[in-house]
Amino acid sequence: MADQLIRATAAEGGIRAVGVMTTQLTQEARRRHKLSDVAVAALGRTMSASLLLASSMKQPQARVTIRVRSEGELGLIFADAGTDGTVRGYVDNPNVQLPPNADGEPDIAKAVGHEGFLHVLKDVGYGQPYSSTVELVTGAINEDVSYYLSSSEQTPSALLSGVYVDRTGVTAAGGLLLQIMPKAARDDSLIAVLESRVSGLSSFGRLLNEGKSLEEILQDVLGDLSLEILPKPQTLRFQCRCSFDRVLGALKMLGEAELKDMIVEDQGAEAICHFCAEVYHADSNQLEQIILKLKAEAIA
Repeated sequence: MADQLIRATAAEGGIRAVGVMTTQLTQEARRRHKLSDVAVAALGRTMSASLLLASSMKQPQARVTIRVRSEGELGLIFADAGTDGTVRGYVDNPNVQLPPNADGEPDIAKAVGHEGFLHVLKDVGYGQPYSSTVELVTGAINEDVSYYLSSSEQTPSALLSGVYVDRTGVTAAGGLLLQIMPKAARDDSLIAVLESRVSGLSSFGRLLNEGKSLEEILQDVLGDLSLEILPKPQTLRFQCRCSFDRVLGALKMLGEAELKDMIVEDQGAEAICHFCAEVYHADSNQLEQIILKLKAEAIA
């Protein structure tokens, strides 16, 4: 099944639900960054969460960035998603290897660590971006993002996500966000029902790995609460905003002397994007063109 995002409402608009299938884009991140099982599980959850948070933004250029930083072996985990369905991400230490947890799954909480912070930045494309930071609750990503939504955005929320990996790669990945809308925020019975069903839901990733669709999972959780799944799912993909032109612009900032050294010593330059691991090559002629532009600007 193609990676996609679906939206739904339930309880006559009292509940907002968003689901994402992210198997292919998570596998793309694994391939690009050569991620270990626990690294791809942590990054996959974070990328799913960033896509789910971006889904509530209205502006077409809006983006959400999630940074998780703690004392765990993975170091910084970064994910950046847009309302256009694109996402990119990386971890500082992609080769971390840890024994599985008691359930036989990658031990994300141990790899991430408990002592640290989750930082969320929302950028609508103009004006000052909104940012908020909360302490990590468990380090397992899901509970940490749920806590952020409840504490920083004052929205009772539950976020579920999972990533399944075997020797062939990522076999299933995705996430689900359930939120009580403001008009139902004081309905304690509705909140109790939703909490009960979320707590009774088995591993979200396992359900995806067993072949359950997002629609089927939503039916299981909210089917008797006037569930309405909206048409036209959105396509999702791993895509970075880097480009060769941006690389040339960055090389220009090095200055004439360093560019000349690159021409003499390396006959060109190589740049690797931190966010997607794309490799860009600039040959001697292209570096010479940058030097000519620097000289022209200095005269002007």
